Amino acid sequence: MSKTNSQWQQEILADFEFTQKQREVFEKIDWTRCPEHIAIIMDGNGRWAKSKMRPRTFGHKAGVDSIYEAVEVCGKLPVNYVTFYAFSTENWSRSETEVRALMELFVASLRKYIDHLVKNDVRIRVIGDLEAMGEKLQKEFEDAAFRTKDCKRLTMTLAMNYSGRTDLTRAVKEISKDVADGKIGAEDVTEELISSRLYTADYPDPELLIRTSGEIRVSNFLLWEIAYSEFVFQDVLWPDFRCQEILEAILEYQERERRFGGA
Repeated sequence: MSKTNSQWQQEILADFEFTQKQREVFEKIDWTRCPEHIAIIMDGNGRWAKSKMRPRTFGHKAGVDSIYEAVEVCGKLPVNYVTFYAFSTENWSRSETEVRALMELFVASLRKYIDHLVKNDVRIRVIGDLEAMGEKLQKEFEDAAFRTKDCKRLTMTLAMNYSGRTDLTRAVKEISKDVADGKIGAEDVTEELISSRLYTADYPDPELLIRTSGEIRVSNFLLWEIAYSEFVFQDVLWPDFRCQEILEAILEYQERERRFGGA
């Protein structure tokens, strides 16, 4: 039997100490209509660091804490998947120093938080072309995925060296080869088949997409999957993203009428 809104409220309140502002938002949310999958474009680390007259890497380090706080919060809510845009294929154009620092930060943060993820029943997955990121980083993520493979409370996905267009191109090439080899006919190519060839094949499409820092674009992220997602753009810079922003985004999502192209 599914939980009522009141039951969800009681469970969540048992896990959190809300501020008055957070409580005001929390009480407006219907937890029986919470998005199952939330996708997040993390933006603003560099500007946050610049505002404090520190190097960009300082902002990236602070941004890692926001990732795991978001996971901590979502793990206590009726959310089953949270997907972060961690490193895009376009990010390789950044300075060699910044890219190298990011790779080292990814490794360090995995080692720092992996026990906590296991304890909180959080499965970690990675989507994207991880081979291009080096053997060391690839092994770290493979080890993390293995250690958390039986966790069921929440799936935390990091999109690494990821491009929505590249993922679609890869899927089309696979399908084209199957057609050429006679394994399937052209009439068998459906939306469901295309979805099944994407990195996110076994995920539900995200109902809610959040982007921080005031930018209003999707930046090549989950292009197929967000066809009917609700977009919430927040002015907060990513290192300052906390529980309040998650609650506000969920509430805004619920205040919209989702018609999926209908009248």
